Amino acid sequence: MAEVKKENWFKRTWGKVRKYFRELRSELKKVVWPTYQQVLKNAAIVVGCVVVVGVFIWLFDFVAQVGIDALISAFH
Repeated sequence: MAEVKKENWFKRTWGKVRKYFRELRSELKKVVWPTYQQVLKNAAIVVGCVVVVGVFIWLFDFVAQVGIDALISAFH
């Protein structure tokens, strides 16, 4: 019985890397990329949401600070 010689580690690994990038390229061709207008619209929505959440956090922090200051001054 003759032994089947196994490829060396470098050849096996390089083959896997090449296969990965070939499949990656194939999948990227299937992607439907957004238009410039869609990107601007989505970015505006994200910025708007960040501002709204920031205002709510600022208001909660302000009210909490006023409440804590009132408690400290009442018992001090």
